[in-house]
Amino acid sequence: MSTVLERNETLADWKPNETEFWEATAKPIAWKTLWITTFCLILSFATWFMVSAIVVKLTGIGFRFDKQQLFWLNAMPGLAAGTLRIVHTFLIPIFGTRKIVFISTLLLAIPCIGWGLAVTNPGTSYGTFLVLAFLAGLGGGNFSSFMPSTSLFFPKRLQGTALGIQAGLGNFGVSVAQFLIPAIIGVALVGSSQAFVEKKGDVVVKESQIYLQNAAFIWLPFVLAGAVAAWFGLKRVPVVANFREQLDIFRDKHTWLMTSLYIMTFGSFSGYAAVFPLLIKETYGKFPGGPDALKYAFLGPLIGATIRAAFGPVADKWGGARVTMISGIGLLACAIGAAQFAQPTGLESWGGFLWCMLGLFLFSGIGNASTFKQMPMIFPPRQAGGVIGWTSAIAAYGPFVFSVAFGAIIARTGSGKDFFFWAAGFYAINIVINWWFYTRKGAEKPC
Repeated sequence: MSTVLERNETLADWKPNETEFWEATAKPIAWKTLWITTFCLILSFATWFMVSAIVVKLTGIGFRFDKQQLFWLNAMPGLAAGTLRIVHTFLIPIFGTRKIVFISTLLLAIPCIGWGLAVTNPGTSYGTFLVLAFLAGLGGGNFSSFMPSTSLFFPKRLQGTALGIQAGLGNFGVSVAQFLIPAIIGVALVGSSQAFVEKKGDVVVKESQIYLQNAAFIWLPFVLAGAVAAWFGLKRVPVVANFREQLDIFRDKHTWLMTSLYIMTFGSFSGYAAVFPLLIKETYGKFPGGPDALKYAFLGPLIGATIRAAFGPVADKWGGARVTMISGIGLLACAIGAAQFAQPTGLESWGGFLWCMLGLFLFSGIGNASTFKQMPMIFPPRQAGGVIGWTSAIAAYGPFVFSVAFGAIIARTGSGKDFFFWAAGFYAINIVINWWFYTRKGAEKPC
């Protein structure tokens, strides 16, 4: 029977695809790694998306920012996340799981402290908020090293399940942030309160005291706990490659095809998650009796994250490409539907808009699970890790692209209707790509 020899933090003789080795040795190590890195990934997403829940309250406590400025604040974490994910893509084979997860988790303390201090100071400049919004994207970058790391610990037959669980629960951090923040800012935890004034147009409809700093400070103790768990609980597997050796993934056309498919799925999930609170506020919140954005915004990420975790085993059983087809067709239908309700004259179409948006989260979550089943089937282990990291990096620009695009389109036309039509066109193109290369009889890479 094979055994694992530990050389400091490195595991030797790592063969998870061998059944006997997996059951006797690798299985407990792999699952322990999964749960620690998943906990840290939840925190990464929570700190990444806390900005989307905070910005809808900034003008209410006295900061004078216009609509486009708020959408730009929403956009900056996505810009950082996408850029940092490109870097994270190549880190695991160089430095290993333990060091990367520990350091990247500890760095989450920076935006938590920064945002907590900034919202309590009425003199904080817009430029400072932009920098802090960018730093919140530190959490978004972690995905592109955590996920490739997990793919190295599990056998191919379980990678859809393992990656689905990790990504699904990690994505759940978005919903945790958007659900918890509205509740926690009403509780006196740290510091003084701010006077919050809610308006519909020029009419004041509500005045209250809130503790907006809680939205950032609440994550600090969990971040520190996650960093400690990573340092003492994680190892690295003996997969080593320098930066140049990893560049071979870019010579394979399937890297680019899977990037497009993952933009369709995770790009949509992260993009809609970032803009959903502001989109509700600007589209329906302006009407008398309109919905409170933060009472509904968390539902979308909750659905998308839950369905991603659930559909990992489904993709293992049915095949990733088939499930991605369902995802693409659903996204196409829901985007066309959302466009019909994106330019309302009253609240009568609110229900239709909400259901179409939740449908977009549902089908993007399904596709997030299935594409992560496809990649390990198309590429060998080291390349699969790199491709997972790269596609995740590019798709993480979703919050940036969606926020900037929605902000510009709403400023020009008064609604986000045109964006949904452009998204529908992109989904249609990717349905064809997935069918031709991965799904149809005689496809080049059936998966």
